[in-house]
Amino acid sequence: MENSASVWFLISTLAVWRVTHLLHAEDGPWAMFLRVRRLSGEGMIGRLLDCFYCLSLWVAALFALLSSRNVTEYVSLWLGLSGGAILLHRATESRSAVPPRWSEEPTPKQPNGERGEQGL
Repeated sequence: MENSASVWFLISTLAVWRVTHLLHAEDGPWAMFLRVRRLSGEGMIGRLLDCFYCLSLWVAALFALLSSRNVTEYVSLWLGLSGGAILLHRATESRSAVPPRWSEEPTPKQPNGERGEQGL
């Protein structure tokens, strides 16, 4: 029975990630989710759809409500499903951002030909 609960939790976590990702980042069939995001504007719903972490809490709340038997189980499932979806999101999100690059201006030469320390 314990193995069945673990499998159910894993499947539920994948489902929460999938629904959250669909609402947050995908156009969907006939661009329906894209239109929903555009229509939601800058209000509370628009900000919710722009934040994967926030949206995962709401999607997980629904899944936990449908799967739990008591309040303690509900809270554990709610946070666990959202946390699992966030971990999946972080593992699968694009890493296209340019990593920070260190650069430093050369220090000016002193009259004796050595490089001096700036700001000291």
